[in-house]
Amino acid sequence: MINVLIVDDSLTTREYIKYIIDQDPDLRLAGAAKNGREAIELVASARPDVVIMDIQMPGMDGYKATQAIMETHPVPIIVHSSLVAPEQTENIFKAMQAGAVAVAQKPPGLGSPEAKPLVEKLIRTIKLMAEVKVVRRIPRKQKKRSVSALNKNRPSAESSDIEIIAIGASTGGPPVLQQIFRDLPPDFPVPILVVQHIAAGFLAGMVEWLSRETRLVLKVPKTGETPVPGHIYFAPEEGNMSLADNGKILISQSARQGQLKRPVSHLFSSVAGYCGPRAIGILLTGMGNDGAAGLKEMKLRGAETLVQDRETATVFGMPEEAIKLDAAKYVLAPDEIADFLKAAAARLSRQAL
Repeated sequence: MINVLIVDDSLTTREYIKYIIDQDPDLRLAGAAKNGREAIELVASARPDVVIMDIQMPGMDGYKATQAIMETHPVPIIVHSSLVAPEQTENIFKAMQAGAVAVAQKPPGLGSPEAKPLVEKLIRTIKLMAEVKVVRRIPRKQKKRSVSALNKNRPSAESSDIEIIAIGASTGGPPVLQQIFRDLPPDFPVPILVVQHIAAGFLAGMVEWLSRETRLVLKVPKTGETPVPGHIYFAPEEGNMSLADNGKILISQSARQGQLKRPVSHLFSSVAGYCGPRAIGILLTGMGNDGAAGLKEMKLRGAETLVQDRETATVFGMPEEAIKLDAAKYVLAPDEIADFLKAAAARLSRQAL
């Protein structure tokens, strides 16, 4: 049984979501709050498995409530609002920055033709997010630098001829990508290939949002493009991105229905085969184990391999699986990952002189 807490200032909405929950035998109402402060108190006392959080509420809004909950009693939070349609990029990723693991658009009334698919999507999201093992977010003022046992010395990329950087991320990934990319110089000398697990319809908005925070060029590539320095390439929705034998980008169809999708490992494996030691592989926050096996391939080929640390990851699943496979050379916070990449870029620049 999945215990769900509803947070919304509208009585009508609370009753509507309660009705939706009551119709599913796997879900149970753990409580209902009409503002952010009530939500914080109920999370502490009712211990729900999932929270459905509105954004616009009097007093403490959904962003602040989400951040406070993730710092005190972390639980998967689904931001549920009319303000998170795919075209409303700023609201979506602001919610993720606060610590939400998913966003869902409020379904219209049951008489609307759009109601059924949105209700079904909300239920699927609740059940999926209930499986997410979130970690406590440390308030910035309390953060202390911690070095993983894997990091015996301050890490630095050993190779001075890096050709490709490959990054994989899932739940909680966009804000971490933002933090890493905004610190990179505009003349960054290495192409970056990224696979971010994201719901259909949200990729273009994410790329546009990230473009505001970096001086690099972001794009979704087509087959046959040659990766160039200063560019960040994102795998398309429902597709795989890899490096072909000639070093060009190859876009292919993702796994068929019923087959496991491993787009991050697919990318990492191709980079391992093409670049060998001349690459950096980075695995960020996310649920599941996609990327772990591919990162291990990169490490065995001599590449530098990094994973995000537990303290800063929204979900430590993917990085933890990579650590279990001995696929990671370093376990780092996002700002340390950015420093690692800038150090590698500086060596490349010196070598070019």
